[in-house]
Amino acid sequence: MDSNKSNLTEEEMKAYRVQGMSCTNCAAKFERNVKELPGVQDAKVNFGAAKIYVNGDTTIKDLEKAGAFENIKVREEKERRVERQPFWKEKENIKVYISALLVLISWLLSTQYGEDHLIPTVGYAVAILIGGYTLFIKGLKNLSRLSFDMNTLMTIAIIGAAIIGEWGEGATVVILFAISEALERYSMDKARQSIESLMDIAPNEALIRRNGKEFLISVEDIQIGDTMIVKPGQKLAMDGVVTKGISTLNQAAITGESVPVTKTVEDEVFAGTLNEEGLLEVIVTKRVEDTTLSKIIHLVEEAQAERAPSQAFVDKFAKYYTPAIVIIALLIAIVPPLLFSGDWSKWVYEGLAVLVVGCPCALVVSTPVAIVTAIGNAARKGVLIKGGIHLEEAGALKAVAFDKTGTLTKGVPTVTEVVAYGRNESELLTITAAIEKGSQHPLASSIMRKAEAHNLNFDAIQVQDFQSITGKGVKATVNNEIYYVGSPTLFKELHQTIDNSIDSQITQLQKEGKTVMILGTSKEILLLIAVADEVRESSKEVVSQLNSIGINTVMLTGDNQLTADTIGKQVGVASIKANLLPEDKLNYIKKLRSDHTSVAMVGDGVNDAPALAASTVGVAMGGAGTDTALETADIALMSDDLSKLPYTIKLSRKALQIIKQNITFSLVIKLIALLLVVPGWLTLWIAIFADMGATLLVTLNSLRLLKIKQ
Repeated sequence: MDSNKSNLTEEEMKAYRVQGMSCTNCAAKFERNVKELPGVQDAKVNFGAAKIYVNGDTTIKDLEKAGAFENIKVREEKERRVERQPFWKEKENIKVYISALLVLISWLLSTQYGEDHLIPTVGYAVAILIGGYTLFIKGLKNLSRLSFDMNTLMTIAIIGAAIIGEWGEGATVVILFAISEALERYSMDKARQSIESLMDIAPNEALIRRNGKEFLISVEDIQIGDTMIVKPGQKLAMDGVVTKGISTLNQAAITGESVPVTKTVEDEVFAGTLNEEGLLEVIVTKRVEDTTLSKIIHLVEEAQAERAPSQAFVDKFAKYYTPAIVIIALLIAIVPPLLFSGDWSKWVYEGLAVLVVGCPCALVVSTPVAIVTAIGNAARKGVLIKGGIHLEEAGALKAVAFDKTGTLTKGVPTVTEVVAYGRNESELLTITAAIEKGSQHPLASSIMRKAEAHNLNFDAIQVQDFQSITGKGVKATVNNEIYYVGSPTLFKELHQTIDNSIDSQITQLQKEGKTVMILGTSKEILLLIAVADEVRESSKEVVSQLNSIGINTVMLTGDNQLTADTIGKQVGVASIKANLLPEDKLNYIKKLRSDHTSVAMVGDGVNDAPALAASTVGVAMGGAGTDTALETADIALMSDDLSKLPYTIKLSRKALQIIKQNITFSLVIKLIALLLVVPGWLTLWIAIFADMGATLLVTLNSLRLLKIKQ
């Protein structure tokens, strides 16, 4: 590709879905062919998601012509998957049946007329031509370019077998290789099904009310602001906000939550969720391409394009491995006859068998099938893993740091006590709520809710010169007097000391696991507000599970030490770090990384963005509907369900284990087969069974990841 060609991102290129792409080699070749089409500036294949992105003018017909070598079918990105024929009926497999029948007839004839008779030999030759026609075309083209892949190796081996008179074995190798490729296609499709099924979750059309009229229209034509009517038993086609009605929605497809959630007026709802009971009217808030479901599908597909470190290793290894096999096979074929007076026919046969056993199919497929399967399984459980690299890193985690508020706790703090000193409590609470109205702190909303519950009109109060004091509180002027609202630490800095009776009251509240906020001036403390945040039901169980599998758990919070200790002991974390400013959290994550190498940070994806970015794996809570969480984290738990974290680590560890097993097994089986050359025991039969068996076993081993449950 020349330097003038476009470097557009995938979002700016036109996307198409691809069917029939079963190996990474054919994906790379398809990409090269598409780049060479007239009018195409650039192209990029996503093998895992079975998609191609094209920059330039082309047609589906031209794209299919570029993929004709593998009988690749192309369709528009939004077009639903065409219902496939059963595996045994596929057109590619019919030639295998014909070849197999011819081989069987030829074998029966050879038992009657003898192996060297013309009739069975012709039968075997016809079987080779029918079953290996497409293989030979690919192999000979590659050979002319000195490009050595599995098609080249198999072509040389089969033609060589025919030349030395092993017609029967050559024909058998063709059939077994075709069966191996068909099973590879089938298993890759099976691995991709978990993503394809996500595309079918949301309906293609919805009942919309516009200008007082109701009609059924395609989701592509629905506009923001339309009213969508969802009857009981129907799935939502679009994201939106409920304007009328109350019902329970099954959100399992988006968040992985098994328990239906009650939704009523002003609640956010997502495309792909199932309305179980009542009639809902929903105002559409996003176009079809921007819905949470669309983002999930897009992110998962992007994740499958991300190469994991083990895959990068395998691809690099295969690049040198295949030419090395050709050289080894050549040496085996010529060295014994030339130097040790070996039988040419016998050692050429052994060399051909080495070519067959050396096919890198199993090795090349060992990693991508495992990654596609694991990421797809996680997506269906409400966990978005944004790439093979993050999947592998999650499997190697040694420590997990949790933000406290909104992660280990529910993040909906409630005011439990208000203590006034010297002035009217309602007046002071009104001033505090008016100041906190300008704050982004999670505790601010709890103070405002308390003021609203007491019907205090804090909106009427004029607040001037509002200023945030990072990590400590806020400062503002009300009625020409400067007030501070913040933590006890802020007031210790302002006043140097705090009155003993007030200090003991603060300590007592903190011992009860409450966070204390203070309203005061530069000279006196006027109001104590105690706020409690309820611990999530799942937190203790999740932390216990992580501790039991040898992961060091840490809680990071900006809260005071006493409150942090109370919450930390309640959930069972191994260590607690309190009074942390945002930069302190960031520095602590860096320290953890230097101690443990692989560290996850679990937060809400907004306040914890620096710490999430600094960790090996950033895990965001509640990704559904939260764009920031989806964008900033490496892994997003779509529901606010912390119990998905141990499942994710378990899945990632299993995926790592399976990838290592696959790579080891595919190399060991090749090595054992190659060692059979020494006594001269390696046959084409053993070679093809070793290659086919290894490919089949690593694929089936990878599909075990579909069964990993929470």
